[in-house]
Amino acid sequence: MKCLYYLAPTLESTHGISDDLHEVGIKDYFLHVISRDEAGLKKQHIHSSNYLETLDVVRDGLIGGAAGFLVGLLGVWLIDRFDPFGVEVPNFVYFALVGVATLFGTWEGGLIGIGSENRKLARFHDAIESGKFLILIYTLKEQEAAVGRMMRERHPEAELAGVDRHFINPFSLPKREQVSGSTDDRLLQKE
Repeated sequence: MKCLYYLAPTLESTHGISDDLHEVGIKDYFLHVISRDEAGLKKQHIHSSNYLETLDVVRDGLIGGAAGFLVGLLGVWLIDRFDPFGVEVPNFVYFALVGVATLFGTWEGGLIGIGSENRKLARFHDAIESGKFLILIYTLKEQEAAVGRMMRERHPEAELAGVDRHFINPFSLPKREQVSGSTDDRLLQKE
């Protein structure tokens, strides 16, 4: 499943794109709009994005979990190496310490992620702040051509701003190119 990133200039255009995507077979679950005007999206009954798409919670949580795991392993190694308790520590205590350190790191990373914009959207930050609407369309392979054709024919004002193989992967970045007209097909094919 690919995620197509389109930039629409106005709320009316975004509403029309949403309606036309529903006609092509894209359900609300696979269509999310990111805007600085969330109230306008709600008034127009346009499906807005969620926190997993706009904040870096998942990415930073995974990084924090990995860091916590490494710190836990280091702590267990130090306890085993220097034997500060004077008695043999059971293995389940070591596993518990690594687990607690991993969970704590994940929690801390998630808290850091709540305070930062999703890395995938950083490229579109200026466009969103200037009033444009970023439309995320999750398409199956068999829907890509119909979505691309519909967007070119009915909504030439919307720019295909990027394609991401999987939005779920927090470490990948969308491919962003300047596109116009028939170049949309090449960008979709490339991915």
